[in-house]
Amino acid sequence: MTAVAGGDMPEFMMDTKIQGRAAHVAAIRERAEAEMKAMGVDEAFIDRLVETFYGRVLQHPTLGPVFDARLSGRWPEHMQKMKSFWSSVAFRSGAYGGKPVQAHSGVANMSPDLFPQWLALFSATLTDIAPNPEAKAWFVVTAERIARSLTLSLFYNPALDDPGRKLA
Repeated sequence: MTAVAGGDMPEFMMDTKIQGRAAHVAAIRERAEAEMKAMGVDEAFIDRLVETFYGRVLQHPTLGPVFDARLSGRWPEHMQKMKSFWSSVAFRSGAYGGKPVQAHSGVANMSPDLFPQWLALFSATLTDIAPNPEAKAWFVVTAERIARSLTLSLFYNPALDDPGRKLA
């Protein structure tokens, strides 16, 4: 038996709980796969999106130098990581195990104003290659959420929101 709050839990109950969790995760993945399939999104689309987008990033006058300075000599690895990331996000596969905030911390010339440019280029790429408006909308909304999260994690200073702070 395993000790739990309020008493011991028999092993068979723990096994049932683990099996229930696995079934729940599998159901989430199945729903995500069905949603993506309905929008015409598959692994081939994810590959095309990543390849097309980052090809455009490299050509972008502002984003290109920042990305290339960080990834010079490591572009193939980055591309694989981004394909894994977007596949994991779209299909809820759990395939991506990276740490995006840490990966973006300390990037030379990284600033909050790069994120809107990144999002605009991502949206334009989706306009050109997404199988339909629903797929474009899903990826744009998801990218916006990720960009907000990264921006807050990398640049937000809670002290600046302190109501007791006096402006000079």
